[in-house]
Order: sequence, then C-alpha cells, then structure tokens
Amino acid sequence: MKKTVILLLTASLFVLSVKAQDEDAEKKGFKKENLFTGGSLTVSFFNSQTVLGTNPIFGYKLADWVDAGVVVNYVYSSIRNYRGVPGDKLRQTTFGPGVFTRLYPVNFLFAQAQYEKNFFNVKYIPSGAGSATFKETGNAPSFLLGGGFASGRQPGSNTFFYIAVLFDVIKDVNSPYVNVVYDPANPSSYVVDMVPIIRAGVNVGLFQNRYR
Repeated sequence: MKKTVILLLTASLFVLSVKAQDEDAEKKGFKKENLFTGGSLTVSFFNSQTVLGTNPIFGYKLADWVDAGVVVNYVYSSIRNYRGVPGDKLRQTTFGPGVFTRLYPVNFLFAQAQYEKNFFNVKYIPSGAGSATFKETGNAPSFLLGGGFASGRQPGSNTFFYIAVLFDVIKDVNSPYVNVVYDPANPSSYVVDMVPIIRAGVNVGLFQNRYR
C-alpha cells in the first residue's frame, strides 16, 4: 500500500511537471534565463543522531508555478548508542544523484518531491574493549516529500533563498534520513521512523541579467 501511494504521488507530480513544460514550450520555447543552479545544506539532530549534508542542484523553470531539475547528494550521518548499546557508534557517508520538482501555489510557498538513489559507506564502532570495527557498503532509495518557504522569489526571477522541511516516506532502513530504533533485548527487531530534514539554500538564476 505504501509503495502504491508513493508511485501515485510521483507519477502525479511528474505529469504536472511535463504538462507545464509542454505548455511553456508551446507558448515561449526554450529560454536560457529559466535555467538555474544553487543548492542547499542539510541539518538534522534527532535522538542521538546527527545528519549533515550538501545538495548542489541544476534545474529549469518549467512555468511560473513549477521547477524541476537534478541534484547531487552528499550526506554524513552519525549515531550514538547504536541499537541501544551505550557507547556504540555508527558513522555513514552517503552520496548519489537525484531528481526533484517544486510546485508553487503562491510565490513564497512551495511543495517539493525529490527522489534520490544513495550509495553509502558505513562504519560501526563498538564500545567494548578489543571489539573489531565493522565496515559495509550498499545503497538505498529515498523519496523526500515536504514543503518550504522562498524569500525573495518574484515573478520572472529564479534567484531567491529558501528553507524546506522534508521527510523520507520510503523509510528504507539504510536511508540517512531516518531514525532506526532497536529493541535492546532483541537487536534484530527494529522500527524505522521518519525524521524532519531541514534544508536551507539558494536558487540562482542563470543568464537572467543578459535577458532583462
């Protein structure tokens, strides 16, 4: 059921994006000044977990109310008292590509959907004396949904600051955006909780000064 809802949301958002792109292309054609770049910083502190990251972006304004583009993701996360064991630590470095779309019902508010395919390196550091450090690599999908506030976004402009709060609705156990709670009495039993991901960044329009 969860996967079906996610697929429906993804399909709906991208149908809207493609429709907006077709309408914009019919009316105006491709415009260089609609290109933008920028990026954001990711910060999250939750239940002995720290998440820090950066997300460079490159995109295109499909219409006044919708943007879409690609993103490169890098996240470092650290968990203390891993699996409920005092002193145990887990450190994870994550990187990978993604795509996103933002819908603006008004100039200063937006809804955002972003899919990422993340590859990770994990280092587990047990607290016990003489215990060996464990390392692992792998990958995990993330589908971030949420919304935010845009400061300085005006009609016809792609340059503004923004802050967004997103949640990973897939909740893969290896995602850097979730909190995994283990049962100390049964380490194989766990619950995956979504945590708020706060991203603050800048959207910078390309070629705009040339065409104004």
